[in-house]
Amino acid sequence: MPLHKFPPRVWEALKMKQGIYTRLPGHYLRSLQESRPPAAVHWKPLGVNSRVNPKTGHRERVQDVPIPVYYPPESQSGLWGGEGWIAGYRYANNDKLSNRLKKVWKPQLFNRELYSEILDHKFKITVTARTLDLVDAAYGFDFYILRTPQEDLNSKLGMDLKRAMLLRLARKDTELYPENPAKRETVFNKYKEFVIPAEEAEWVGLSLEEAVEKQRLLEKKDPEPLFKGFVEDLVQELATRKLSEPEIVEKKS
Repeated sequence: MPLHKFPPRVWEALKMKQGIYTRLPGHYLRSLQESRPPAAVHWKPLGVNSRVNPKTGHRERVQDVPIPVYYPPESQSGLWGGEGWIAGYRYANNDKLSNRLKKVWKPQLFNRELYSEILDHKFKITVTARTLDLVDAAYGFDFYILRTPQEDLNSKLGMDLKRAMLLRLARKDTELYPENPAKRETVFNKYKEFVIPAEEAEWVGLSLEEAVEKQRLLEKKDPEPLFKGFVEDLVQELATRKLSEPEIVEKKS
């Protein structure tokens, strides 16, 4: 006899079909379902199911097996460009006949100042060399943040910056260079391909826990004293009674 009504592997999917989870915005729920595997960083996918062995000439089956990567908590407060820690082994003294020793390869980190044209602010962020190359390839820090999917950013800081940029573009009339209209139009036209409604931008990059808390605060209503309801009912009842009573008109002699 099973211990649970449903197997544990479907608990997360069932949780999304009940309670406050069903009242989350549709675009946010779709973003959770549209997740894809991140781009290969520490390995090169072959992209084929089989290839010819150059020694034997026979076709052999091959598989793309990604290297397990550990992303420490500090990677969420920086921009590591998809890099993380890789655990493996090395030979002692570089001798293959010696014992294997455990080793963890970590990316080299730098503290750099990156300027956001949309937010008009400089951020001091922990980055890797790959992140700097990606920023250069995207022709700017803002383009890198806006174009990179959440799976490839793999950073809470990166998604917070993306949400702030999208909100600034959606509310350009009040928040995007309010004292410089010419600069506002120039920046807006440069990044207008990323503009989405402010109602959607507010939910970009939120974790499920943050989204649930945001939805709870939106639905929260302050308790209303009972006497206010009674007073409104009494006023409405008196107004209805006055309209239903016949009006007495005195004749003038």
